[in-house]
Amino acid sequence: MAAVNVILVCGHECPDPDHLRSVSSDWTVVAGGRALTAAIDTALAASPDPICVVPMTLGRDPGLVADAARALSWARRESNSSPLVLSSPLGEADHLVGWLRGRAAATSSDALLVVAPSGTPFEDAELFRIARLVRQFGSSGLVEVALLGGDPDLDDGVDRCRRLGARQIAVLPAWLGAGPPLPSGVADGGPLLTGAALRGVVEARVAAALHDLAHGHDGIADGLDAEHGHGFAHSHGPGHGHGHGH
Repeated sequence: MAAVNVILVCGHECPDPDHLRSVSSDWTVVAGGRALTAAIDTALAASPDPICVVPMTLGRDPGLVADAARALSWARRESNSSPLVLSSPLGEADHLVGWLRGRAAATSSDALLVVAPSGTPFEDAELFRIARLVRQFGSSGLVEVALLGGDPDLDDGVDRCRRLGARQIAVLPAWLGAGPPLPSGVADGGPLLTGAALRGVVEARVAAALHDLAHGHDGIADGLDAEHGHGFAHSHGPGHGHGHGH
């Protein structure tokens, strides 16, 4: 891969940047907001190599993508020294469903508890949709959801599985990072991605972004629109309609 400064920006789906730093020392890992802006400024001053920002969302945090695009858009206006590019997110919801199904296939439990840190109500609702798809296209008859810092929490999720007759419960992490302490008798079905798999996905996103950049597409405009269509339904009024793809 060509020389590139890779910046991973984290939200609630990867709340511990140190987890990513432990996977690879080649990445700059930051939270959003001012930390991302400072990391972009540092990379601009350090070398003329392209700067690629990868939003570390698994499909439930479109705001992280939009925030990264705004930071890059601002930096692009301030400097013309280094090419700036926003990659596709680490994963979309379909990727997360597939990764969770992979983890589910590796367990022998009769109940799966999909767990992730809580976000907005819409992001939390998306996790319930994802869990339903894991159940629909998997072999487990019982798939429930728990939200770290939300409702239902981990204890509530475990209790629900047991009340529904589960004898063996495995927690599947729908996020990146070390899992929480688990109640007695509950198996850890993680991590969602091994270190090698995570490196491979990040490298693929960066390579694709650099390919697009070479063809004149930096991904920033698309990223600025990432939150559109998430949240409550809205009306554009007469003369302002547009299609919503599904």
